[in-house]
Amino acid sequence: RLKNVPLNIAITGESGSGKSTLVNALRGIKNKTEGAAPTGAVETTMEPTEYIHPQYPNVKIWDLPGVGTTNFTADKYLEHVGFEKYDFFIIVSCDRFRENDAKLAKEIQKMKKKFYFVRSKIDNSIRDEKDGDPELNEENLLKLIRDNCAKGNHCFSPKVFLVSSLKLHLYEFEDLWKTLDKELPTHQRNVMLLALPNISADVIEQKKQALEDRIKWYTLASAAGAVVPVTGFSDGFDMALLLEFATECKRSLGLMPESLQNLSNVSSIPLEDLKAEIKSSLGTDQLNTTVMIKVLSKAANYITSAAAELEASPISVFGIVLASSSVTTYTALKYILNQNCENVCGTEESQSKSIV
Repeated sequence: RLKNVPLNIAITGESGSGKSTLVNALRGIKNKTEGAAPTGAVETTMEPTEYIHPQYPNVKIWDLPGVGTTNFTADKYLEHVGFEKYDFFIIVSCDRFRENDAKLAKEIQKMKKKFYFVRSKIDNSIRDEKDGDPELNEENLLKLIRDNCAKGNHCFSPKVFLVSSLKLHLYEFEDLWKTLDKELPTHQRNVMLLALPNISADVIEQKKQALEDRIKWYTLASAAGAVVPVTGFSDGFDMALLLEFATECKRSLGLMPESLQNLSNVSSIPLEDLKAEIKSSLGTDQLNTTVMIKVLSKAANYITSAAAELEASPISVFGIVLASSSVTTYTALKYILNQNCENVCGTEESQSKSIV
């Protein structure tokens, strides 16, 4: 149930504002690649278009037509796009937010939904301004842009997040996530967290904590499976649990083959260079029973060593009983998580070097 919580994100804005690029960025996909939302200066979205997250099919990001490109008033626009199915709205602009945006925000608020203003293409704005004045202070410029964004928005004094959809790790996308982290219901927050690209070390740490919180449920399931009076059931059940959790870790931390390919596309780092940073066998393309047996063996050896140090009763590192014990399963799950976190830190370090 935790894994299947639905999350529907609505993204709207005027034509050319960069909303389709943001849709692609949230899905970890580069513009103009297979499955990407079409982008361009001309409005390409005339009806709500659903884009499913490539790793999390329960996460759906909707590219909505800009309210200014339809013949609907703000209230009728929301009815037209089916406002009730969206969990929150992101209103995107590449310059300042206009009267239509303010009217739309007011109607969303009436419907008891959350909305967030995103000023996109901030990297382009900084580059253009610095071309005219190389000594320009970037912090002062960002404040000027933020203040300018709110002009014409007479209904609100909203928090505006300055974002580059092509570089989510820069500027204020992380601030947007921190706001969502506080305001979304717990289950939806965790769904979005695990589906997010790895925009910062803090987000990776949050993902690790969210995955670690799930270990207790896997361990409880393992303990329940151990009491089923069917020969071999507990062993097979534990293997299935470990494989599922290992896959979940790889998916959430962006280590699946397709995720690494997308990261390579976005960052321009060769795929082989990213793969070279993955040291553990848990980072291989194919997770299988053989790999899980090795993980269980490591966990069993660790438990045996700990028991010996405590002068506890000897524990066999071989045999079915130990392989199916919830203690061994718990230790194996922790090992899987830690190894995947080390792998993702390696790819992040490679990306940071490339940026520098």
